[in-house]
Amino acid sequence: MNSSVDTRYHNPLRQLWRENRGAYGLWVTLPTPAVTEIAAELGLDWVCLDLEHSALDYKDVANHARAAKGSGTAVLARVPATTPDYLKRCLDMGVDGVLLPLVNSAEEMRTGLRYGKYPPQGIRGIGGERALRWGLRMDEYLATANEETMVIPLIETVHAIEAAADILAVPDLPAIFFGPADLSASHGCLGQWESPGVAEEILKVREMAQARGIVSGIMAMDDADALKRRDQGFGMIGLGSDFGLLIRSVKPVLKELKGTTFMRRWF
Repeated sequence: MNSSVDTRYHNPLRQLWRENRGAYGLWVTLPTPAVTEIAAELGLDWVCLDLEHSALDYKDVANHARAAKGSGTAVLARVPATTPDYLKRCLDMGVDGVLLPLVNSAEEMRTGLRYGKYPPQGIRGIGGERALRWGLRMDEYLATANEETMVIPLIETVHAIEAAADILAVPDLPAIFFGPADLSASHGCLGQWESPGVAEEILKVREMAQARGIVSGIMAMDDADALKRRDQGFGMIGLGSDFGLLIRSVKPVLKELKGTTFMRRWF
């Protein structure tokens, strides 16, 4: 092997942000890794595997990570809860980062970071799994894993908005990701994407994050919304979910052919 080749682990999403470039991705809920293969072939910058609300499990995480290998598409996982086992196993399967649900305080964010980082920064255990190439690339992975892997909080409650300044002050925070629907629900507006005042709260916290060099992420409801979010300064934009894009594509045709009407979906 050429000794000049850098074989250490590098996170493609972090590299984009180092270059001040936006990152556009797909929310994944379906088990088939073909979804991630297609996303990578399209040139999407990231996919996020939703383990909180979908039927995906650890085997699916590994298969989706394999599908993206060598493509330049980062694989993230939204874990169901901030626990050592969820973070450790997803990272060991080879994801580039994890999204933590319901982070409401700086202490909860620090806890998540501890679970996602090796000592001395954290308590992540060392296992010879896929991320380390079954131990065959252990030194290369361990050399950069703490710097390159990401632990990202979801800002999705009133409490998170109130604690935003403290959360953003936690060291080693690369990005935050907003959940407008849950944020609206926490304001008492269940079933709304951005209830009154939520849009303003999101943009205010986004500005606070930008001032600290922290990227803000959000899902777009449609194509026009994706462009709007880019212009608002979001550096991580989800263009839709796998099933949502299917629904979005089929709805207009069915309306014309059969007169079928549907509820509006968010993404």
